[in-house]
Amino acid sequence: MSRGPAPSARTSEVVVVGGGAAGLSLAHRLTETGAATVTVVEPPDGPLRPPERTWCYWDHGTGDFDEAVTASWSRLRIHGADGGEFTVDPAPLLYRMLRSAPFERLVHSRLARSPGGHVLRATAEAVRNVSGGAEVLCTEPDGRTLTLRARHVFDSRPLPALPPARTQLLQHFRGWFVRTAAGRFDPAVADLMDFRVPQPRHGLAFGYVLPLAPDRALVEYTEFSRTALTTAAYESALGHYSRDILDLGAFTVEAAEQGVIPMTDARFPRRLGAAVFRIGTAGGATRPATGYTFAAVQRQSKAIAAALRDGRGTVPPPHGRRALAMDAVLLRALDTGRIDGPAFFTDLFRRTPAERLLRFLDGATSPWEEWGIGLRTPVGPMLRTAVELPFLPRRSRTAPRIGESTR
Repeated sequence: MSRGPAPSARTSEVVVVGGGAAGLSLAHRLTETGAATVTVVEPPDGPLRPPERTWCYWDHGTGDFDEAVTASWSRLRIHGADGGEFTVDPAPLLYRMLRSAPFERLVHSRLARSPGGHVLRATAEAVRNVSGGAEVLCTEPDGRTLTLRARHVFDSRPLPALPPARTQLLQHFRGWFVRTAAGRFDPAVADLMDFRVPQPRHGLAFGYVLPLAPDRALVEYTEFSRTALTTAAYESALGHYSRDILDLGAFTVEAAEQGVIPMTDARFPRRLGAAVFRIGTAGGATRPATGYTFAAVQRQSKAIAAALRDGRGTVPPPHGRRALAMDAVLLRALDTGRIDGPAFFTDLFRRTPAERLLRFLDGATSPWEEWGIGLRTPVGPMLRTAVELPFLPRRSRTAPRIGESTR
């Protein structure tokens, strides 16, 4: 793969700013389909380059990134706050785990083999619309400046501030990659939500376990609430969950990850001018009520590639209006305490066929299916919330430092 300034890096049909899940997925899709030549601008090694992250999603059959998938599970388990548990089978869907390092290596190798793909390690300083397209002003690791010109620029960098919203919660978490002295995990079953952890005064908390082997797993503590915790508080919660609830016995922590994801009904602008667009979390790809992002990024990447191939300079929304409206109601109901979070999610998984519920969380259900799922929720509190939402003002709040979770 070519690096640094080169003729192909100075002018291309598309420049993608940011080499995370959204940026690399779009670059891969554009070059794979021949929709456009692409230059991806990634931060050089150093403080601007994010640590390794984990993404999870569900799908069926074979996918574009199966070579990089770390693990997958055919069954999902839910633990209620009362200690009861049940396991669901979402067949034909599988729950998949993807780590950012092998994902990046895979996409980089594909871009290197494509005559229309290029990766530039540089710091993107500014993006601006110009006549006939857009420019990205970059600083290379040796301090030289470089201007990249393109017909379209897709920017996946985090927003400096979140747009105004009626409700803004945070999904914040810390996870340990643990190795136990004895086999403690069932590699065929992922614990999607474990509500046996102590619940905060506001919001909800749950454990999350993704087994990688009988003696290895990602064990995570997650909260949906208004403010994030300190690292010491996450460590304490993880220690309690691992030792007292999961009863892991002797174990070592081999790595850790931590992050914050917005759960908000804010309206994310996808277009910043005639030729500049936002993608990924910055473009609203994170599902407001769940924090899942990776699957929406794939759908949007395919739609953008099709639009450019057909000569349409548009970026389709990552989520439909119905899905966003339902999420806004759920977020407000959780934030006001009108519904009990652990009971709500436990009942939803217990009473809804797993495959249908996961399609619902991906925004792939019909209105009739959504109506049936809605009847399985606390109808009174949800209706009251839906009625009041149009009258609530949207307010600006301090933007959290955004991370990328195992969602």
